[in-house]
Amino acid sequence: MTKAVLTAAENSAYEDLKEHWYHFPNTYLRQVMEAKGDLVVFYEPRRSTGLDRSGSQSYFATARIVRVRPDPNRADHHFADLAGYVAFDEKVPFKVNGRYWESLLQKDDGSTNRGAFGRSVRLIPDEEFSAIITAGLGPSIEEARVEAYEEGFDPLPPAPPLTERPTATTTLTRKIRDVAFRRHVRIVYANTCAITGLRFLDKKGRPEVQGAHILPVEENGPDSVRNGIAMTATVHWLFDRGLISIGDDYRVLRSAKHHDALAALPLREVMTVPEKISDRPHPTYLDWHRVNRFGSS
Repeated sequence: MTKAVLTAAENSAYEDLKEHWYHFPNTYLRQVMEAKGDLVVFYEPRRSTGLDRSGSQSYFATARIVRVRPDPNRADHHFADLAGYVAFDEKVPFKVNGRYWESLLQKDDGSTNRGAFGRSVRLIPDEEFSAIITAGLGPSIEEARVEAYEEGFDPLPPAPPLTERPTATTTLTRKIRDVAFRRHVRIVYANTCAITGLRFLDKKGRPEVQGAHILPVEENGPDSVRNGIAMTATVHWLFDRGLISIGDDYRVLRSAKHHDALAALPLREVMTVPEKISDRPHPTYLDWHRVNRFGSS
């Protein structure tokens, strides 16, 4: 096993759902098979089609490849199934002070290795992978640990520095990951309930709003903002029990069986969504909730 960098763009031609699988051509099958069972880091390239110069050129998340399977519809493509997806608190620029995180991308004379840069899947040494993870996740691990402790949890002792132990992210407890997920969701929704528009802060300035998973953790739902919505505790309870749901057009759906009770609540007709499209609820998760929670209620 070895670690790898997976290039993934928001509007690519591939059928990626990064929290769950990565779609790739046979060209990279050998590299993906070498990384099977190990951790990967996602890289977002810059788009350069016409006037489009979007794309952050940064590393933004990590996960583990658990299985590789052929694409049933395209004989020359495969899917890499993923687990343990964790988004970075801060995207990590692909180059800092003129130096790449991946030594493979830089020639001995300091110029860019364009051939290596053009590969969508790149194997990466443990120490370079660890440095990227430290830059993207390291501080947030300790922040989440402190917040979890303040809320009465008793997480594990701090893990060794990631530069010494590249797999240290696997030591995160569920409680710590819950706190990190909630913080990410609160940020993109500006600490405001997406369903009611309510925003409450306590005396210490901490928001009341919660981060609700759309596809639950027990159903292998990822800790990604695309699988989260900011909700007050009451709305979160209603959502988890399928009394309300969200349409693909972001309309708030109400259970017909509980119409009178729901009518008394300040529910919006259309939920508030984050400004960035990449932070908005993914249709796959919304569909799961409508079928398995809202439809069965």
